Amino acid sequence: MSLTRSSSLRRRLLLSAGAALALSFFGVASAAPAAGEPVFFGVSDPLTGPNAQYGAQWKAGFDLALDEINANGGINGRPLQYVFEDSQSDPRQAVGIAQKFVDDKRILIELGDFSSPASMAASPIYQRAGLEQLGFTNSHPDFTKGGDFIWSPSVSQADAQPLLADLAVKQGFRHIAVLFQNTDWGRASKDVFVKAAAARGAQVVAAEGYQPTDKDFRATLLRARDAKPDALVLISYYSDGAQIARQARASGIDLPIVAASSVYSPKFMELGGDAVNGVTTNTSFFPDDPSPEVQHFVRAFKAKYNRQPDAFNAFAYDATIIAAYALRTGGLDRRGVRDALPKLHDVPSVVFGKANFDPTTRRVIGVKSVNLVVQNGQWTLLGSKPALAVK
Repeated sequence: MSLTRSSSLRRRLLLSAGAALALSFFGVASAAPAAGEPVFFGVSDPLTGPNAQYGAQWKAGFDLALDEINANGGINGRPLQYVFEDSQSDPRQAVGIAQKFVDDKRILIELGDFSSPASMAASPIYQRAGLEQLGFTNSHPDFTKGGDFIWSPSVSQADAQPLLADLAVKQGFRHIAVLFQNTDWGRASKDVFVKAAAARGAQVVAAEGYQPTDKDFRATLLRARDAKPDALVLISYYSDGAQIARQARASGIDLPIVAASSVYSPKFMELGGDAVNGVTTNTSFFPDDPSPEVQHFVRAFKAKYNRQPDAFNAFAYDATIIAAYALRTGGLDRRGVRDALPKLHDVPSVVFGKANFDPTTRRVIGVKSVNLVVQNGQWTLLGSKPALAVK
């Protein structure tokens, strides 16, 4: 065999579904740019309303992943694109979007919604229609119980809340007041946290729920303070978490604050100001992680957007990579995409290094967590030297 023919054969082998996308993940060109009729996935997520920032973060991650995928052959030579519908993370709107997507035969897989309550409201529609729902930020323990077309590359709160309890207890807190969103996600997360804290020798002395639309938390904070905790734990998103911290400080409540990973966003500091300095959290993605997967992603993200990525950028990027693997492996067929997911092995992942699914729980396998603290308006590793304030 000639050297030319041998090189051609090797190249064709590299263009198999897994190898091509793995090379594109690490920024190595491996195929001609995609062209022709697009292949579509659907996205249900907030672009307006109180959680609009998450939609913007998702779009940035999607677009970077699509740049890499489509520059390296797309899906069997065809470009991968998305149809993005604004749900405001409202369960009622998510249901309407689900019906729209299942009726649109172009949509071969759906990503979203952002919140577990919105996603779970829509899950029966996706399940009945046989359209894969990949809820990549849906950590409610019951999310994937909606059926065999409901999967998640997100760590369940059954695993995440014990890590939050570890973070609180390791800082010496033994009497804890929990403020939580009074939604299915918030209540389930709170229940897991209470049990995990007790197992670690801590006591939840108060558990106060609030509505996602609430703006005034002062009465809730005063009830929590009267239980005499030595710390507050927030099971919140960045917007409500920041307002709770502001109102706590304004009310003279200077207790340490430990927050769920859902607050990990630059917007948390923007909205919270000095009140969130000292808040600790944990996350499965941090841009200073030296692993090659993370550093490839960080370099590419900075080159495209001239800023540092956060966890929700990474989650959306990862989800797009997983969707592309499933489309390449399962073919351009909704059931084929679902059938491909349990067969995927070691999918390159920013968050997990290599992503694999448990076919029984339909969740990604493995938990990675980094503890962070806000210092001078920046997220830094907990226990590291204070960062210099930017003037």
